[in-house]
Amino acid sequence: MTALLEVANVSRSFGSVRALRDASLTVERNSITALVGPNGSGKTTLFNVITGYLPADSGHIRFDGHDVSAAKPAILYRRGLSRTFQQARVFAHLTVAENLVVASGFGWARLFGRRVGRRDRERVAELLDEFRLSHVADLYASELSYGQRKLLEFAAVLMSEPRLVMLDEPTAGVNPTMIETMERHIRQRHAQGITFLIVEHDMNFVMRLCDPVVVLDRGQEIFVGPPSAVRLNPAVLDAYLGT
Repeated sequence: MTALLEVANVSRSFGSVRALRDASLTVERNSITALVGPNGSGKTTLFNVITGYLPADSGHIRFDGHDVSAAKPAILYRRGLSRTFQQARVFAHLTVAENLVVASGFGWARLFGRRVGRRDRERVAELLDEFRLSHVADLYASELSYGQRKLLEFAAVLMSEPRLVMLDEPTAGVNPTMIETMERHIRQRHAQGITFLIVEHDMNFVMRLCDPVVVLDRGQEIFVGPPSAVRLNPAVLDAYLGT
């Protein structure tokens, strides 16, 4: 069986700065793969290229066996690849429940025309309950705490019933209780068959949750392996510590 996501020799430059240098990455089905590396290593650029927000200068990307190197974000979303961002992206002037409805693929006219099907209404209710957002369902997203907006964005990507969820810094800026909550949701969804690729700086979070761990440095993969081996690898130590 082929990997769910295959990134081969992807490069991307911004003027004279090479953010990615023939970067390669494989995400196996039903894994929780971490993508880590020092600041400026190219992690977010690689995320943006994979999800169609930036074009690659060269290289190829395959998702579920199909070449998606030039696919736009909306196409990838419909095919089952969803993502979050470092700063949670939600519709501030829609309610929490309306954010989930929009994430299911409804246009604005259908949303405000109240022509949302029963199954989608049920799914919204299920996710609100699962993420403990039911009590704020009618609040505008702008009224939520930062951690709640992170949870709402995570719930929103699940509306499309994705096969691969890419999380960009899911624990950044949230308190320890919210980190535990985020970890619990990832584990639950993974148990239901969803594959994850996670960019994360919290190495304790990575060590508890992720296997394998991919380390990126200067736009290239320098290590891939189990979490137990990451801290012992000389190339990883050099990248992080300059030793």
